[in-house]
Amino acid sequence: MKKKLTFLGIETSCDETAASIVIYDNKKPHVISNIISSQIKEHKRFGGVVPELAARSHMQNIDFIINEALRKGGVHLKNIDGIAATAGPGLTVCLNVGLNIGKSLAAFLEKPFIAVNHLEGHALSPGLEKKIKFPYLLLLISGGHSQYIIVKGVGRYKQIGTTIDDALGEAFDKTAKILDLGYPGGPNLEIKAKKGDENFFILPRPILNRGGCNLSFAGLKTAVLREAQKIKKDKRLKLNLAASFQKTVIDILKKKTSVAIEQFRDLTKKNSADLIVAGGVAANEKIKEALSELCRNKKINPIFPSKEFCGDNAAMIAWAGIQNFKFRKGNQLNVTAKSRWPLDSKAPFMKGPGLKI
Repeated sequence: MKKKLTFLGIETSCDETAASIVIYDNKKPHVISNIISSQIKEHKRFGGVVPELAARSHMQNIDFIINEALRKGGVHLKNIDGIAATAGPGLTVCLNVGLNIGKSLAAFLEKPFIAVNHLEGHALSPGLEKKIKFPYLLLLISGGHSQYIIVKGVGRYKQIGTTIDDALGEAFDKTAKILDLGYPGGPNLEIKAKKGDENFFILPRPILNRGGCNLSFAGLKTAVLREAQKIKKDKRLKLNLAASFQKTVIDILKKKTSVAIEQFRDLTKKNSADLIVAGGVAANEKIKEALSELCRNKKINPIFPSKEFCGDNAAMIAWAGIQNFKFRKGNQLNVTAKSRWPLDSKAPFMKGPGLKI
């Protein structure tokens, strides 16, 4: 294998069209371009992502975004060593845009193609900025996923906790919609919460003291809806409710992360390790502060990716592609888009009626 690898990463799993050039040299990655085209304007009037509109926007922009990543990186397409594209999980109509163009380019250039699990991209993303040692504990909190995972190595994952209903990013977005805080919901709620009294409302903390490190946010979201109906258009109370919601989320994460750390130590027999918090919600500063303090008390090292690598981006996809290419060297042109693709294939599916905790 070449000591230096240059990969093109492509990401279209939801509403960001993204492409990146990552070079692996001297045993470390270098992100030389990371282009992201957001679709906030297209989806703002709907208050959420419309899959068909997102796919159409990807098709309109993908060529330009890839060319811009190559131009900014100063790399010619013929000098690419491999191409990685997100194959799942995500919106199938969106995934197919990036997946198909990635396969086509790889086939035309006769270069390796790596189909990347979007969640693995998040799991490995801190490695873009610093050397990470396995195993480590991962808290993945994004719009579609909330999980505690022991990362043993590339392709080796053990899920020890997950949400039994809403993902945390989804709960943020739905709460923001209930409070009419605008789109994108999560970042707007974080901003508004700074102006509110976080102790004004006492909100439920579902399954806080049971279920190990599994998470639940649906009951919290419903409680916010009930309170919002009472306060109607009172702006001050809306700010208080936003702040109280965020504080409740942080209380839940602190308790469940503490449980996850102990489970990690029991299962790995390692007292000293890293807690990596990744995904779009990892950009929330209050969550970052609270979990960093928890880690200091637990004597575990907290690692948060830079904000540009928290949300959906193609640099993490290129990096995951390089890592998989290094370990497996497979060409995956036959892989199809997957709306659901768990990191731990043996983990039970925790959502649905009749679930017992």
